[in-house]
Amino acid sequence: MNVPLTALALAIFLPLSGGARRPKAPASPVDLNAATATELVQLPGVGPGIAARIVAHRKAHGPFRRPEDLLEVRGLGNRVFQRLRPHVTVGP
Repeated sequence: MNVPLTALALAIFLPLSGGARRPKAPASPVDLNAATATELVQLPGVGPGIAARIVAHRKAHGPFRRPEDLLEVRGLGNRVFQRLRPHVTVGP
């Protein structure tokens, strides 16, 4: 079997480095109307860019009325929303 050295090195290194691990979801639901961008990044599927757009959308349009309002945030599609839904709530 002729496996390129780079592929072999990645197969060994990534699991050890933690590069393939995803962050754990928060223990309790995150309030979309109170969360900071730093808190939003802890949600599955949310990186710094989407977190910043969620905060900007909230500032521009007011508080979220329901979790489904996240679908109005640019770059946040149904697939990401389905991963987020169990981990978010909307407070007053």
